[in-house]
Amino acid sequence: MAKKTSRNTDILKDTKNTTSPKIYSLLVELVNKDREDLAEDVLKIDYFLTYTSNCIKDKDFREARETIERAKARIDKLLDNNFNVDYLLYLYNGINSKIK
Repeated sequence: MAKKTSRNTDILKDTKNTTSPKIYSLLVELVNKDREDLAEDVLKIDYFLTYTSNCIKDKDFREARETIERAKARIDKLLDNNFNVDYLLYLYNGINSKIK
């Protein structure tokens, strides 16, 4: 079976220009292993981490804590499925350390 690319999958086509290269490469890996459900979780994690960062900037630490917990739950789901999420954990730890 040929590898899936942004030309033949909607999830990759929609995210190629909006995600970082490291997130996109994780999405490609997941889609090529027929785990589009987990690829959607990666997109949600990316959104949650961005939203948490914005909450911290706005000094809304309660909302930041709630959102970072949602991201961590999804990261744990990826870890349970044995996918390399080092970059997501790096982002998570960096953002989590800023929450007061």
